[in-house]
Amino acid sequence: MNIKSTRILVINPGSTSTKIAIYDNTVCTLLKTLHHSMADLAPYKTISEQFEFRKSVILWELEHDRVDLDSIDIIIGRGGLTYPLKSGVYYINELMVEHCRTGVMGEHASNLGSLIANEIAQMHPGTIALIADPVVTDEMDDIARVSGHPLLERLSIFHALNQKAVARQHASKIGRLYEELDLIVVHLGGGITVGAHHKGKVIDVNNGLDGEGPFSPERSGTLPVGGLIGLCFSGKYTQDEMRLMVNGQGGLVAYLGTNDAREVELAVNQGDEKAAFYLEAMAYQVSKSIGEMATVLKGKIDGILITGGIAYDKNLMSQIRERVEFIAPVSVYPGQDELKALAMNALMVARGEVEAIVYDKTGN
Repeated sequence: MNIKSTRILVINPGSTSTKIAIYDNTVCTLLKTLHHSMADLAPYKTISEQFEFRKSVILWELEHDRVDLDSIDIIIGRGGLTYPLKSGVYYINELMVEHCRTGVMGEHASNLGSLIANEIAQMHPGTIALIADPVVTDEMDDIARVSGHPLLERLSIFHALNQKAVARQHASKIGRLYEELDLIVVHLGGGITVGAHHKGKVIDVNNGLDGEGPFSPERSGTLPVGGLIGLCFSGKYTQDEMRLMVNGQGGLVAYLGTNDAREVELAVNQGDEKAAFYLEAMAYQVSKSIGEMATVLKGKIDGILITGGIAYDKNLMSQIRERVEFIAPVSVYPGQDELKALAMNALMVARGEVEAIVYDKTGN
């Protein structure tokens, strides 16, 4: 492949939007967020049923912007809920497509990333389809998998792409290699994950999708088990309603009626004491999780990195700093640039700096 002219299409589906970008090598030449209203998505009962709709929206937008898809060398999608994988870049193959389509590890909008990337690539022979550092990236130590009961093993589901991208960015900034450092990386978004990064591997992290760690704008995090069991068998809630309580209608949504942290921040600045209390409670729980990961790394920590959209809230950052900066220096990298992270992973494959891996997980 011609290193001087690698053209990359990046696709990152979210719950109510799909972000796309075109990169010519390291330069972003097109960046779009395609919003999907509740009315748009209402006809589809599952995430996988949204496939044709989302694909058509992307293709229409690219045509509208006069993007010649025959000029694309690599299409890289956000990795979905396949079986657990080690960190890296993966070719999208039929097995991965089937696993994302059927939701072998659950339903999530990221499942559409590989489905759409693969479909568009197949329409244009010679185009490579990839994913990188999917949310099921699993580098956990065996001891971290122990939950307390053999029927319930802890799982690694977290913001792997952004956590690792920020960790590498920080390492470069301080003139070190990511593989040399011990870091605690916190992603603050719709979900919150806190990872212990030991010499380039995330050896422990909370399952940010399915009810572990701090509560977030729309997830309940770790709940009192006894009370949760009681609710499950109270007869008042269906299984689907209980799942929504954990993921989608928990956290700030349950307490304050909104999953928009910016609205909560504004309410706090306007003197809303209830909003201030629950935002502080979220900062408190994040800080506790950071302390927990400090013990995983045995107190030898080169830095605490905080990223994600909520990291723009300076008051929240101050509250977290106050509780954890005694552990290690705190660095804040607000926002997330998953599109760029995906593009750079694709470019490394094109340049031969990393080798893409063939997905062959069977779940056995």
